[in-house]
Amino acid sequence: MDNSTAEKGSPGQEQQAAGVGILLQIMMLVLSFVVGHVLRRHKFYYLPEASASLLIGLIVGGLANISDTERSIRAWFNFHEEFFFLFLLPPIIFQSGFSLSPKPFFSNFGAIVTFAIFGTFIASVVTGVLVYLGGLMYLMYKLPFVECLMFGALISATDPVTVLSIFQELGTDMNLYALVFGESVLNDAMAISLYRTMSVVRSNDPSGQNFFMVIVRFLETFVGSMSAGVGVGFTSALLFKYAGLDIDNLQNLECCLFVLFPYFSYMLAEGLGLSGIVSILFTGIVMKHYTFSNLSENSQHFVSDFFHLISSLAETFIFIYMGFDIAMEKHSWSHVGFIFFSILFIAIARAVNVFSCAYLINLVRPAHRQIPSKHQKALCYSGLRGAMAFALALQSVHDLQEGHGQIIFTATTAIVVLTVLLIGGSTGTMLEALQVVGDGHDAHLGEGFEGNNGYVPTSHEEDETTGNKLRMKLKEFHRSAASFSEIDRNYLTPFFTSQNGDSEDEEDDPMPSSRRGVYHGHS
Repeated sequence: MDNSTAEKGSPGQEQQAAGVGILLQIMMLVLSFVVGHVLRRHKFYYLPEASASLLIGLIVGGLANISDTERSIRAWFNFHEEFFFLFLLPPIIFQSGFSLSPKPFFSNFGAIVTFAIFGTFIASVVTGVLVYLGGLMYLMYKLPFVECLMFGALISATDPVTVLSIFQELGTDMNLYALVFGESVLNDAMAISLYRTMSVVRSNDPSGQNFFMVIVRFLETFVGSMSAGVGVGFTSALLFKYAGLDIDNLQNLECCLFVLFPYFSYMLAEGLGLSGIVSILFTGIVMKHYTFSNLSENSQHFVSDFFHLISSLAETFIFIYMGFDIAMEKHSWSHVGFIFFSILFIAIARAVNVFSCAYLINLVRPAHRQIPSKHQKALCYSGLRGAMAFALALQSVHDLQEGHGQIIFTATTAIVVLTVLLIGGSTGTMLEALQVVGDGHDAHLGEGFEGNNGYVPTSHEEDETTGNKLRMKLKEFHRSAASFSEIDRNYLTPFFTSQNGDSEDEEDDPMPSSRRGVYHGHS
């Protein structure tokens, strides 16, 4: 039977093929949830759920490749990145913003912003420059400089799903959890903004657009999207505060509205030519902090379960699809050198990013709140690449010509698979070796929540004057961050929420299972 005719069969056949394709996807989803559950029950940390989904995708893709049904299945497995960016990514990103627990997040806010914005910038530039230099030295395939920077930007989006789930299982220091989580959440936004900026630069004027315009363009994307997201979040908070929807019989309506707002912010930003992902992320953070406490209790449970469910479905689906895609795509494996060296360069860039930012942060923080070196190593290690990098790489296939996009896509896919399988699998072992998991950390959980507002300057005078100037500048920044939480407590929270006691504190627990008693001692 000739494949080409089979693919363009009668409408009935096409419908049947669609059914088979979707059935396959559903079976793979079910299988990976079951496998993930079994692995969890037996506390088998060497194969986290994300890796299991990837492997299932790989196996099924491999089988489909061997059999001759390849073309017809392909037709139904071929996603457009529109589908990816419109349906799969938003729930994941929103959930990550929504599940941020405000207290540890805001008490480490300065550090998280430093890692996510400054650090991601460093990482992507370092990666881009190294890849370009590697091309010049004939170590790997030579890409134009702007495209190297685009590759650097898309590959610097970390996605430590596996690391975080292991953190939750084994229990770890609150501040470390907040750092890893906050950084991964915000740096997706940063990576997208950088990628967009670079592709605009590339399409406009390759000759040498001035640096200043690039920065303006980036700020436009980032700040614009962020303010759109925050605006929508605050609007939703006011709506739920004054509309009086928390009567019993309106619960359905309340939930529907709450679920629509994130998408509204996403589409608003996309319509304005900004980044929807960045916007939906900040909507998630704001809605968790303000809107959530205006909901009736049943709706609160429903909404948090609902977003959790959707995002885990989407995430599993993305990993399965990645595995499937690797098995099916005609990848240009001729560029093994490119893949090998880019993995090396990414590791270097990640280390530069983490240690330089941690150095800056430790200049400011008092002695008892320094980021210890084992936390820095854990941070460095948890830079897995995931869904975000894959989605941007899919887009780069369309953005770049002459097969460059294909090379970047192949390299990214390989990097995602390797980091998820190798790093994800060895995380449990590594964290135990660094002694950042386990229960020896109860003493540290509360510090940094209270010790934040009354900021204690370090007593002993430090070295040379330039260092002092820098330190004073950073301290000013730190004070303003502390005063932000004061403003939040005294003005924003009363204005945007209907005050029903201290109920938000109950919802703040990011590690529901292991830490409940300890955590509430400090809230």
